[in-house]
Amino acid sequence: MNTYCTIQVFQNQQWQSIATVECQQPIEQGWQTASSAAYLLEYAVDHLDQRNAAALSWACPVTLDTIQNRTWPPFLMDLLPQGFGRQELLKHLGLTIHAEASGDWPLLLAGAGNPIGHLRVLEASEWLKAQSQGTQIQGFTQQDIIERSEYFLENLALYGAFITGSSGVQGEWPKLLLTEAKDGLFYLDHALPDHEAHKHWLVKFYRGQDPQLAKIFQHEAAYMRLAKFLGLRVHGDLHLTGRALFIPRFDRSIHANGVERHAQESIAVLCGRAGFGVRISHNEICRTLAQACTDPLTEIIEYLKRDITNIALGNKDNHTRNTAVTRNWNGQVSLTPLFDFAPMWLHPDGIARVTRWEKDDMGSPHWLSVIQQIEDLTGIAAQQLKHALIDWLPQLQRLINQMELEEISTELIEQCRPRIHEINRQIEEMKHG
Repeated sequence: MNTYCTIQVFQNQQWQSIATVECQQPIEQGWQTASSAAYLLEYAVDHLDQRNAAALSWACPVTLDTIQNRTWPPFLMDLLPQGFGRQELLKHLGLTIHAEASGDWPLLLAGAGNPIGHLRVLEASEWLKAQSQGTQIQGFTQQDIIERSEYFLENLALYGAFITGSSGVQGEWPKLLLTEAKDGLFYLDHALPDHEAHKHWLVKFYRGQDPQLAKIFQHEAAYMRLAKFLGLRVHGDLHLTGRALFIPRFDRSIHANGVERHAQESIAVLCGRAGFGVRISHNEICRTLAQACTDPLTEIIEYLKRDITNIALGNKDNHTRNTAVTRNWNGQVSLTPLFDFAPMWLHPDGIARVTRWEKDDMGSPHWLSVIQQIEDLTGIAAQQLKHALIDWLPQLQRLINQMELEEISTELIEQCRPRIHEINRQIEEMKHG
């Protein structure tokens, strides 16, 4: 098996090779294998020192030097299939679905041909093309997807859905990347030519009978509307129909010249961390955001509000791949719109709040302390953060009423009520401090 791969970036309506990654033996150690990454010489000369969309990641600026890593370079982790997509692709490759490190490299070479964002692995795209050769492009109506979601999902392998090109999105829910074409039908994202695309979707499916998981799934669209009510950065409305949740993608946009793919990297990658289950404090994340983002004050306020909202509404699943940043070719770096926002406290496995503040955070942070921690880390004045929260307070004070208007279940409202009241109390006190 090859121990190297070629990384491509999408720019000006075409893919171009920009870097290579080579892993040392034994490759069976997966992402923990030592590696080296190198930008191609001509590309490096043209884009030297850039951290914008030209770079593999903000933490990996364009350089003439070879980049040595004790593990895989972190940006590869965002391209690697995980969750349901990982299991499906492992089965197709003839590997045990329980393969851990030993499955990482073959998964990357097969499954990173059409991931989220604007990067891909050339060898994976070639594998994807070979697997799809001779397969007729199949379009589906929305009703096909909605009414036959479980059957539909199980039978999509006939059209190549086992490939990360359309099913390798990270997470435990079965998900597909579908493109709505100009003819009104939905196609697997990797199969439809860009010039036929009208809109790009991530479609999430609920399978199973657990009532708690069902509640999480059923409330995700309403939770995103609550986030929009609170003024958080939200891309578009989610549409829940039966057991299918249609989520508009923000890493793709369509213009007169065609499809544009936007750079996206998780917070784990932004902070230069490889591996699964990466634990990083909010403090380190804020420090890195302040260094990386074009408008640190705006992004830190957004980040702070998101954490407060997570606490208020019980979204405990705040790991470092559930938040991401985007980089454009002009150099702007900012948080992406909110995603994977749901009442995860309902999860039967007992989801823990992984990302925490280093001080005064036992699951329900002391927000004045948090503001001071941010000032100490970033130099952003605590007074500016206080004013931002005070200005935000009227919306928080109407949150429970908005939950009722959104027909959030009584169980969820009552579980959230004391946390929302406590947050409002703390911010109200800031007005007098």
